Amino acid sequence: MGKMLWALLKRDVSLIVMRRQDGLTVVAFFVIVTTLFPLGVGPELEILREVGPGVVWVAALLASLVSLERLFGDDYRDGTLEQLALLPCPLALVALVKVAAHWVSLGVPLVLLSPLLGYSLGLEGMELVILALSLVLGTPMLSLIGAVGAALTLGLRGGGALMALLILPLYVPVLILGSGGVVEVMYGEAAHAHLSLLGALLALGVPLAPLAVAGALRIVLD
Repeated sequence: MGKMLWALLKRDVSLIVMRRQDGLTVVAFFVIVTTLFPLGVGPELEILREVGPGVVWVAALLASLVSLERLFGDDYRDGTLEQLALLPCPLALVALVKVAAHWVSLGVPLVLLSPLLGYSLGLEGMELVILALSLVLGTPMLSLIGAVGAALTLGLRGGGALMALLILPLYVPVLILGSGGVVEVMYGEAAHAHLSLLGALLALGVPLAPLAVAGALRIVLD
């Protein structure tokens, strides 16, 4: 089973890497949203610094949302998803592997770019470190929550808009904790509580979200 899941992970990562336009679209969206924001609020560094954590986190959230529609969509359209459901391993593990491939291919670049974009908004030192750490803990949660929405709306006409309506409210706690940790450091406080809560959400999401995804996929396939 381990070899089977590892092969599935490599397959999904390879497919995303070969579709370079998908990865470039997500990264470009993340960068453009972040860099356009100063044009709307002005070049004052103090203002940009205060809103910087929220800007980077909202940009990461929206960039993650852009990439979710194809998480299961391509496999559903070409029949691969039905074959994956017949594998001799739980469908929840298959879903978890696909989410992991999505995060490795599209979430990791956002984490790597975040310090540079945060620096452009006036963040510095430990603020950039906490920003990256919060994204390391938070972006997998975005992928897990998004996978539930993608599975629930799979095959529906206009599913992208419905998916956004379903999952955006669920993103709010992750957004508040992620950006709030950076703000705490900005004002001389510790970010341990925010990061711990993000870690707790991730610890709950890893076993529970794939079960919800698997249930939704079985409904679609039946």
